[in-house]
Order: sequence, then C-alpha cells, then structure tokens
Amino acid sequence: MIALRKMLSVLVLGLLPLFMAAATEQVIKVGSKKFTESVILGEVITQHLQSHGLESIHHDQLGGTRLLWKALLQGELDIYPDYTGTIIHEILNEQKIESKAELKTALAHYGVSMAEPLGFNNTYALGVTQTTANQYNLSTISDLTQYPDLKFGFTNEFMDRGDGWPSLRAHYQLPQTKVRGLDHDLAYKGLESGSIDLIDLYSTDAEIAYYQLHILKDDQQHFPEYQAVILYRTDILKQNPQFKTLIDKLSGTLSDSMMTSLNAAVKLDKKSEALVAQKFLLQQFDITSSIESSSLMERLLQSTREHLFLVLISLSAAIFVAVPLGILGARKATAGRIILAVVGIIQTIPSLALLVFMIPLLGIGGPPALVALFLYSLLPIVRNTISGMADISQDIRESALALGLPAQARLKLIELPLATRSILAGIKTSAVINVGTATLGALIGAGGYGQAILTGIRLDDTALILEGAIPAALLALLVQSGFDLIERFFLSPGLQLAQESSS
Repeated sequence: MIALRKMLSVLVLGLLPLFMAAATEQVIKVGSKKFTESVILGEVITQHLQSHGLESIHHDQLGGTRLLWKALLQGELDIYPDYTGTIIHEILNEQKIESKAELKTALAHYGVSMAEPLGFNNTYALGVTQTTANQYNLSTISDLTQYPDLKFGFTNEFMDRGDGWPSLRAHYQLPQTKVRGLDHDLAYKGLESGSIDLIDLYSTDAEIAYYQLHILKDDQQHFPEYQAVILYRTDILKQNPQFKTLIDKLSGTLSDSMMTSLNAAVKLDKKSEALVAQKFLLQQFDITSSIESSSLMERLLQSTREHLFLVLISLSAAIFVAVPLGILGARKATAGRIILAVVGIIQTIPSLALLVFMIPLLGIGGPPALVALFLYSLLPIVRNTISGMADISQDIRESALALGLPAQARLKLIELPLATRSILAGIKTSAVINVGTATLGALIGAGGYGQAILTGIRLDDTALILEGAIPAALLALLVQSGFDLIERFFLSPGLQLAQESSS
C-alpha cells in the first residue's frame, strides 16, 4: 500500500504543470471535419475573424457530421462549415425540408443560423478508374446494376448516412454486396491498387484529376446539391455584433474550380491549410492574416504535453478507483464477478464509439477523452488486483488471523504488500494500452500524438504519420520500462525474492 501511495504521489506531482497549461481563454471556437476541404474552410473562417480583431481558435479534424453538430448545439463549438445536402438529409432528415427558407427556419429552432452559400457545390459522386470504366463500359450509376461483383469502398460516414449508401442502393436497385467502409483519403489508394473498383467522391476533390478518375453520371438524380455554407450559434451575435457582417462577407467568394484548386494546393502541393487560407484571404479581401508556424521540435513538445496530460490523469484516476474495486472483488466473490463483468464489457466497446458517446455529456476536447481512457484502464488493474489477492496462500491468511490482526491491518501489512507485484503489472498493462488508445483522442480535439497521425493519413504524408507514431511507440516503451523500475524500487528485496521463488 505504501508503494502504491508513493507511486501515485509521483504521478500527481507531475500533473500540476499540465493542469495549468490546460487553461485557455474564452474565444470563438471554429470547428472542421476530418477532411481537407473542411479544414481549409475552418482556417479561412478563423483567420478572417482574427484579422478583424475577433479572438478565434480552430479545432480541426474533429470527425464526422454528427460530432460537430452535437458540439455546436452544446456550445463546444460556435461555428463550422457544412453542406446543405448534409444538413437536410443527415442532420434534419426527419423534417422533409424542401427549400432554403425552410432550412433556415428549422435550424433556428436549434438556436443555429446559416449564412448564405460560399459559392460552390461539393456534391457526392461515384468514381472509377478509366481502366474500370472502359472494361465494363460504365458511364452512369445505372450501369452498375449489370455488374454485381464489383467491389465498392465508401467513406464510413457515407455507409450509414441518410443520403449515402443505403438510399443510393435502394434508389438504383444496386445488387453489389462487396461493400466496405474506409477512410476517404485511403479510398483513393485502394482504387489505384485495384483492391476496390469504385469509391464515393466529393466533386471538388483534387484527387479526381490527379488520378484521372471517371465520374459516373447520376442519371436518376439521387444526390442533392451540397452547397457549402457556414453554420453558427445565433447567440454569438449578442457578444459580437460584427460577427454576422464578417461571416456574410465570405458568401459567394468560392467557386467550384477555386475550391478544387485550394484542395489541390494542400493535397498535391503539400502546402499547409493555414498557408492556403492565408493566400486566399489576401487575394480575395486584401487581408494579410497572421499564421503560426512551428518547428518539428515545438510540435513534438506540444503533442507530448497533451499526450502525457491524457495518459497520466486518466491512469491516476483508474488506479484510485480500480484498486479498491479489486480489493472488494477479492473479498466478495459475487461482487468480484459483477465488477469484472462490468469492466470487461466496457473494454469491449470500440474506442472511437466510446469517445463519441462521451461528447453529449462532456463536449469535445480533453474531458471526454480522459473519461474514455479512464474506463479503458480499469480492467487490467481490477483483474490483477483480484488475482494478486487471491494468490496469497491460505497459510499466511490463517497466520494473520491467529495473530488477531483486524481486517484493515491484514490488508495494509500483509495482503497488499504481497499483491503489489500483481497490481503493478496490471497498472503497467493499463498504462501501455492507454498510451496507444490516447492517439484516438485527436478525433475529438484532445490533441496528442494522434493529431500528427490523423493529419498524415489525410494528406498521405508518411513523415507526419511517423511524427506521431514513433513518439507514441517510444512513450509506450518508456512507460513499460518506468514501471519495471518502480517495481524494483518499491518492492523490498526480500519480498521480490519470496515472490520469485513462489512463482
């Protein structure tokens, strides 16, 4: 028990500067989805507001539509770019909206306003390589009905959304069954390699021209218009009267071809979204916005602070909760089975799903990631605590009873010291798992090493992927080695020798 207290004291002391760094000013919170065009638009909005004196921060690559919409309603975000087709058919799909006026009225019920369209229509489309188009004589979506063995690869969101694969399949009576969900940016690689035959596209994707893809005509007009618009919380106008005027200035400034060229500048020319947005604002409004540039070392330090913040806090909380639960489970068999069943079920929930479940309760950023990581850390510690307590020999237990030691004294002086190695092993396992799982926190704005990995996947940039993956792997190794040292330091030589000889 003393060993655990010492270890937790070290962890808590290490967290104090991280708590101080977590505090941020109240600013206009701009969001964007997990694809390049949305990130560019988020940067345009952020820099445009900043250049006119409104303090703004961009929470980029936050996942899919539902995530950002929930964050907007809860006040975790103040503004983000979206598309009319997505809003009508995905967010407000039960309201049967047929006009822009009806759309604005429906949004007003949620306290949300919509600016006039930015000027381009980024509709969904289906694309194949020229080789596939020639091989099967494909020119329209209806032509697909003749080839049930074609392999489709759609974005995960498209697989489930109201205007996505289910309705497309029903509308065209498509017979294909080899359909898989995957990341949008990886789909192009799959198409190029031949592992899939057809993917969904955004019509302003720069990769369409780069890969010389053939777009199938939507001959039965399934896909609606997806005019790019800006959604924002109406109540933000009370504190920032000029906000609406600034946002309205962006309306009508982006054509289809211009948006495609901006996407190409990022995806193909490898320029940053911030730099591309800065150039657009300079050309369009003669505004010279300021952007922050950071070196590799600065990015690594920042992501390390964020990652450690997530890991240390969630792991510390898990230790405080899981060890007592394990002690209870070891003493009461029925309670032990229930506790193990509950934490075991939590462990089976997919990581991303658990993160998204937390958003309605805790918003985006660090809090939901911390809770999810805390829950994932429970099982190894609880299980090893129960196992360590159960492995104590009956002779030792009977000797402690014969000496007349009360339950608390037996726990403190005998049971916990003998179970310490097993408990530490559980904590070590949780810590290593926690380091890896924390990379998913970037999907909800929690930062850490996952931010570089997410950006690298989106931009097909191996260097960026490694910028997050290598430090995460090294941190996992350091954590494991650290707990090995803690075990040697806190366990007495006699207890280590006794446990080694009994094992």
